[in-house]
Amino acid sequence: MQQQERNEHIKTLNRHVQLHFDREWFEELHARALRNGPWDDWTMYRLAYEAESSTLIREFDELQCLAHLPQLVPMAHQIDTAKKVLTEMRGRAILADEVGLGKTIEAGLILKEYMIRGLVKKVLILVPASLVLQWVRELNQKFGIPAVAQKKEYMWVQSDIVVASMDTAKRDPHRDIVLGLEYDMLIIDEAHKLKNKKTTNYKFVSDLRKKYCLLLTATPVQNDLKELYNLITLLKPGQLGAQGSFQANYVVGKRIPKNEEQLQQELSKVMIRNRRSDGGVSFTKRIVRNIPLTLSPEEQALYDGVTQFVKGRYEESGGDISSVLSMVTLQREVCSSRDAVFITLVNLFKKTAEDSPLRPKIWELVELIRGIKANTKAEKVIELLQEIGDKTIIFTEYRASQEYLLQYLKEHGISAVPYRGGMNRGKKDWMMDLFRNRAQVLVATEAGGEGINLQFCHHMINFDLPWNPMRVEQRIGRVHRLGQQQDVKIYNLSTLGTIEEHIVSLLHEKINMFEMVIGELDTILERIEKKTSLESHIAKLLLSSKSDDDIRSQLDELGRTFAQARSELEEETREAARLESLLDGSGEIVQEVSPGT
Repeated sequence: MQQQERNEHIKTLNRHVQLHFDREWFEELHARALRNGPWDDWTMYRLAYEAESSTLIREFDELQCLAHLPQLVPMAHQIDTAKKVLTEMRGRAILADEVGLGKTIEAGLILKEYMIRGLVKKVLILVPASLVLQWVRELNQKFGIPAVAQKKEYMWVQSDIVVASMDTAKRDPHRDIVLGLEYDMLIIDEAHKLKNKKTTNYKFVSDLRKKYCLLLTATPVQNDLKELYNLITLLKPGQLGAQGSFQANYVVGKRIPKNEEQLQQELSKVMIRNRRSDGGVSFTKRIVRNIPLTLSPEEQALYDGVTQFVKGRYEESGGDISSVLSMVTLQREVCSSRDAVFITLVNLFKKTAEDSPLRPKIWELVELIRGIKANTKAEKVIELLQEIGDKTIIFTEYRASQEYLLQYLKEHGISAVPYRGGMNRGKKDWMMDLFRNRAQVLVATEAGGEGINLQFCHHMINFDLPWNPMRVEQRIGRVHRLGQQQDVKIYNLSTLGTIEEHIVSLLHEKINMFEMVIGELDTILERIEKKTSLESHIAKLLLSSKSDDDIRSQLDELGRTFAQARSELEEETREAARLESLLDGSGEIVQEVSPGT
């Protein structure tokens, strides 16, 4: 009966549907065959064939973007993550890889894939202000994605892919514009900062209109399961139910879950966490060499003169560190180069009133500079570069020292290029290309500590050291990162009998920053700097100390503060480890609760 009905249906269709066969192509081909031509150009045929082949999608689940990224070779876990977000999570996911495993690459792959498939056009990427340019460069250079850094108000509407800081986006007049737009995809870096639903950041992101959403964080759960609930609710409201039912179904205490297997299943629908231990991902070693140097008598005389001058101003201010903090820079500049301190002193002289008793003292220091004929550090740099015989990045804090080094290296037949904040993006990229392909040395100011990747280089000289350990870590992070094939060798130059000697001691011996795991240092600093910045604390410590022994004693105390903060962090990490298995189902959670709970 069914077959008969089907046949009747086909007959009905045939009566209403007229089929026409186009045979013109055959007739033309037949005519050409009789005349033995003319035939189409073979090269054009091959190009047409390849063009058609490139558009074929053989499997829906395969990533189409990989064929469009010749400059990028993603790691296996990054490809797997992108596939899972695409096929299982429908474009809404928390990328929770451990630090250093390339969450940015994963986000780039996902974004590129959705763009190629025609599903995403308008994109907003919110990241910390210091990472805006880095994100733009990564997306431009590695993925061919035309992202732009938000600078002008009109860019929110006119640019399709905008990278901006959260603070900028939520601030008037930008806020109303951003909330008024509809985004195909929203990407948020450092998303753990959204864990508190009472904050303006959380409410702002919640109000954004977005189809797809990626939240990137290495620490999706730290001290409270409620933080995890807030993050997932922001991503996918209702995934874990109402807060009351979540508490009842999955929480025993603040850090103690229940129904772990069921909770893991729910988390696996929206969260991916890769670990170094899982995928065999490892970082090369850091080999740190501290090189103490003795200043020449002329350099030491200048340093001593500047130190007396700065301490005198500090005492006259009644111990007000804020009023003389800029003058402490003079001491640091002497340790770098006479050129750096000369410019600062001359500017200070010009700003000082003509009848001020400070003017003669400043000019005395300028006269001392005239007697310095060499630079102890620069001489050591030449020696190191000859020993290294390979590409090296040299970091200095001062533009004048950078210019001096470039000239000094040129005089000694060593090819070097600069990198600094004042350069536009095109020139920065040009300098990177020159360093990669021609020059042996890149001399960078602090701008080189952010936003550039230099895995092809594995030697780094700190000509002078910042007082903030995170800035040192940012420098090292340019070369010691995922993709580095060699052990990274770091050379720290420091001058004996100066504040530099104490800073190296603090960073290397007291804080042990070079041995810290990635991501640990910034957390510790955040705790210590709640009241005052580390740099201000160190400056006050140095200026108020009566002797070198006094300085060492106070630095020891500061080191103990770091050790205590690190110990507290490790304890919290151990407690958080109980929750870690929720993110990947890697192990059983032992509940340490009383029988009566």
